[in-house]
Parts: sequence; structure tokens; C-alpha cells
Amino acid sequence: MSKYSELRKIDVSSKIEKKNGLSYLSWAWACDQLLQQDPMATWSYGQPVLFGETVMVFCTVNAFGKSMTAQLPVMDYRNKAIPNPDAFAVNTAMQRCLAKAIALHGIGLYIYAGEDLPQDDPEPVDATVLVEAIGLCTDMEQLKTAFAQAYKVASKDKDALKLINDAKELKKKELS
Repeated sequence: MSKYSELRKIDVSSKIEKKNGLSYLSWAWACDQLLQQDPMATWSYGQPVLFGETVMVFCTVNAFGKSMTAQLPVMDYRNKAIPNPDAFAVNTAMQRCLAKAIALHGIGLYIYAGEDLPQDDPEPVDATVLVEAIGLCTDMEQLKTAFAQAYKVASKDKDALKLINDAKELKKKELS
């Protein structure tokens, strides 16, 4: 298993902080976790870049033999870019960017996808029975029902979904 695969499964839910309905991970906690996993990890900040009156910050984290760079605008509590930010706002954005760059290595990355917990790799679904059920449909109403049930069962398995969808399209042509 790759280090990324291992780190992405860490449940950080008890360390997530919420502010104005937004979730974020403490940069200090993220650094601690990173350094426990790779004591040789380092990070550096790029030169902030102006975009009109707003500023974008950059952070590169070197860990596990790989460099990952994240960028983040200097934002207020509503996640809106701040015009002419002061040093405190820039510093806050840099630390948030550090947590984001650490997440690119796997620790807490799912937070940025809007998920509450890390997702395990989905179990493959044997689509044979689902495809057969679709093939036995005698009208469009049955087909809709069978497809909806099959889709629900296989929703996390892309290969199974493709087989189910192909079977549905074939049956649809046959019933038309």
C-alpha cells in the first residue's frame, strides 16, 4: 500500500474545526501528523501573488520523496477574497495553505471534497444478477425500477455501473 493510500484513510473527523459552516483542519495538528509519518518532511512558502487588490499564497510540502504545492487566496470568514489584506490575514492564509498542501499527501484530503469521513476503496460489485434483472424486464416501467435498484446497489463501483447502464440502454432499444 502506498503512503498516500495509508494517509488518506486517517480519520481526522475529531480534529476538524468548524467556523461559519466551513470545515478545516488545524495546521498545527496536520504538521504534527505529517512529521510523525515523515520526520524529514519540510515545507516552504512561495512569494504571494497579487490579483488586482487580492492576494494568493502558495505552500510546497516535501514529504515521502514527493513535493506537492497548494495555493489559496487570502480570505475572510465567508471564504471571500480580502481586498488589500493585512499581514495577519496573509499569515492566516499561509497556515491554511500549509494544511491544504499536507492534505495533498493524503492527511485530511477528503475534507476538501466536502466529505465528513475518509472513503474506503469501494468493494467491487458482481453486476451479473443486476444485469440479468434488467434483461428480464418486459416494459419500460419495469426497466426503470430494475435500473434504479441496480444503480443503488452498484453506485460506488464504476465498472458495475457501466455494465448496468449498457444493459439498460440495450433493453431500452429492445423495448422501443
